[in-house]
Amino acid sequence: MQELPVISTIKKDSRVKKPDWLRVKLPIGESYKHVRGLVDTHKLHTICESGNCPNMGECWGEGTATFMILGNICTRSCGFCAVATGRPEPVDWDEPQRVAEAVFLMKVKHAVITSVDRDELKDGGSEIWYNTIKAVKSLSPETTLETLIPDFRGITNQIQRIIDAAPEVVSHNMETVERLTKQVRIQAKYRRSLDVLNILKRGGMRTKTGIMLGLGETKDEVIQSMKDLREVECDVLTLGQYLQPTPKHLAVQRFVHPDEFAELRQIGYELGFDYVESGPLVRSSYHSDKHVIPGYGKKKWMEETMFLSNS
Repeated sequence: MQELPVISTIKKDSRVKKPDWLRVKLPIGESYKHVRGLVDTHKLHTICESGNCPNMGECWGEGTATFMILGNICTRSCGFCAVATGRPEPVDWDEPQRVAEAVFLMKVKHAVITSVDRDELKDGGSEIWYNTIKAVKSLSPETTLETLIPDFRGITNQIQRIIDAAPEVVSHNMETVERLTKQVRIQAKYRRSLDVLNILKRGGMRTKTGIMLGLGETKDEVIQSMKDLREVECDVLTLGQYLQPTPKHLAVQRFVHPDEFAELRQIGYELGFDYVESGPLVRSSYHSDKHVIPGYGKKKWMEETMFLSNS
């Protein structure tokens, strides 16, 4: 894997031509239309749309979606994110029940819930989070649940509400390496995010995080981040290609080849992650139904390694 030079400043307003391996299919099919209808009818927000996810067609076509609670306006202004920044609307206390009803009507076996940051709220939105998880579990007790949470400014009692609600997986994304955090996640802190994952793990949660590549990080920095995550016993890691949502957002420094993602996947398993999802189009929620299952990813990797060594 080629070592990249350290880039001190991430530029905006530049476009790099996308390679062939980043082509995605347009969303079509009856299942896609069904999910589209449910989202519209229940006046729900999804990170699939707000985040311009390249896998929306595939996931919605399979009847799954990642719901975004607490509105669609974020109090933070991360340089990579397509979600709108500004003053959010007042908290909608009926939202947890609407999300639960949508999950029930979709008849999904696994649901993902995320949210914008609500730093202006005294509880950081953690009460809505708790109520939503409980509502989904009450209406769909067989549905497994992943929650992709903000850092709640590292406030322990707010993080504890997530632990108390007991979803099967709790994810909090690091997004990038330590050196680039201030530019990529302007109001966030690398070490604070590690602390959040540590608190969750100490609370008995199966933990998960995601890192984007192509923002100017080096191979050594990515591996160091992976080591930092293993120090807090993070279980699941996703690695994907950063895609610039608009010319106003941080520019792509390079497109990472699939072979490099494959190499990082192997390194991740060797470091002790239980599941590593690594590829150009991987996003945090991609194949997340498999991330719930302890040992599944590592077993699959070991079988692939054994097959290759015997062939």
